[in-house]
Amino acid sequence: MTLSLLGLGAVLVLVFLRMPIAIAMGLVGFLGFVELRGFRAAISMVGRLIIDTAQDYGLSVVPLFILMGLFVNKGGLSKELYRASYAFLGHMRGGLAMATIVACAGFSAICGSSLATAATMSKVAMPEMRKYRYSDSLATASIAAGGTLGILIPPSVILVIYGLLTETSIGKLFIAGVVPGMLGVLLYLVAVRFSVTRDPDAGPAGEWVSWRERLLSLRDIWAVLLLFFLVIGGLYGVLDVWPFFITFSPTEAAGMGAAGAFLIALSRRALSFSSTMEVLIETVQTAATLFAVLIGAWIFSNFVNLAGLPEALSNFVLSQGLSPTLVIVLILLVYVLLGCVFESLSMLLLTVPIFFPVVTSLGFDPVWFGIVVVVVTEISLITPPVGLNVFVLKGVVKDVPTSIIFRGVTPFWLVDILRLLIIVIFPWLVLFLPNSM
Repeated sequence: MTLSLLGLGAVLVLVFLRMPIAIAMGLVGFLGFVELRGFRAAISMVGRLIIDTAQDYGLSVVPLFILMGLFVNKGGLSKELYRASYAFLGHMRGGLAMATIVACAGFSAICGSSLATAATMSKVAMPEMRKYRYSDSLATASIAAGGTLGILIPPSVILVIYGLLTETSIGKLFIAGVVPGMLGVLLYLVAVRFSVTRDPDAGPAGEWVSWRERLLSLRDIWAVLLLFFLVIGGLYGVLDVWPFFITFSPTEAAGMGAAGAFLIALSRRALSFSSTMEVLIETVQTAATLFAVLIGAWIFSNFVNLAGLPEALSNFVLSQGLSPTLVIVLILLVYVLLGCVFESLSMLLLTVPIFFPVVTSLGFDPVWFGIVVVVVTEISLITPPVGLNVFVLKGVVKDVPTSIIFRGVTPFWLVDILRLLIIVIFPWLVLFLPNSM
C-alpha cells in the first residue's frame, strides 16, 4: 500500500509540474510495476494494454460520438435550438440566459462534450445577449454552466469512459443521466432567476414572440429530435417494433448517430471536402488524445491494484466502522478539492480505479456512483482556478476578464452542489429509469 500511495503522490507532483496526465500516469504505473514484478513483466503488461486498447471494439464508441458531435456542430443545429428556446423564454427577464441553458441541454443531447457545447453556444448566444445588454457575467456564466450538461445528458463521452473503466453498462449509465440532467437544467434556470432578481439590469427582457411563431420555431429543430430519437431510441429498443425491429448496441448507436449527423450536415450544404477532412482529422486527434490518457490510466490502475491500494483502502474503511454515507461524503470532498486544480477527465481516470472498489464493496450501485462522479466533474468544469469551460469561453469571448466569468458562475455551481446533495440523499432519482430497463 505504501508503494501505491507514493505512486499516487508522484503522479500528482508530475501533473503539477505540467507533465501531461497520460505520460504521468503511464510512467509512474510502469515504474511501479517494474518494482513489483520486474522489467520484463512491466514491458509485457504495457504492450498488451496498448494492443488490447487498439483492438477493443467497445472503444470505437468514443471516436464515433466525437465524430457525431463535430458533424452536428458543422450542421449549425445550435442556431435552431437557440432560436426555439428564445421563442418560448426570451420575453422573460433573464429569458435569453434561460434560453441559452435550454439550448445547451438540447445540444448536449446530440453532442456529448461539455467543451464543444460551451464553445458552440458561445458563438450563437453571446451576440444576442449583448444585443439586449445583458451583463457579461450573467451571459458568460449561463453559457459556461449550460455547457457542463454535455457530459451528463446522453450520449456522453465521459459516461462511456466511466463505463469502460468499471465494466458498467453504458446503456444504463446513459438512461440514468436523464433525470439528473433535467434537474440540472431546472436548477440552472433557478440560478438565472436568482441572478436577475438580485440585479434586474443584468438580464433585461427580450421581445414577445407570438404562439404561432413559437410553434413554427419547433419545426426547425426536427433534425435534433430525429437524431436524438435515432441514437437513444435505437439504444433502448424504441425502434424494436414493426416494421423496423432494430435495437442498437452503444457502438452501433454511435455509428448511426455519426452517420445521421453527417447526412443532416450534408443536406444543409454545410460540408465541403475540406471541412469534412477537418472534421475527420479533429476526430482522430481528439480520440488519440483520449486513448493515450486511457492507456496511461490503465497502466497506473494495474500498478495500483497489484500494490493492493483499493483492497487496503476498503479494509481500512470497514475496520474503522465508518458509515457508508460518511465514506461517500469524504470521497466527494476529495473530488471537490481535486476539481479545483485538475482537468475533469484526468481527475476521473486517476480516482475511479481507486475509489470504485471501495464504493462497490460498501454496497453502492455502480451506475449511481458513475452519475455522482460526473455531477462532481460538472462542478469542476466551472470552479476556479482550473474550470475548463470558463477558459474555453474566455478563448471565444476574449474581451471578458476571467474573474468576471468566475463571479457570474457562482450561483450555478452552488445549485450544482444542491443537485449533488439531492441525488446522494435520494439515489432512486438516478436508478429508477435504469432499473426499469
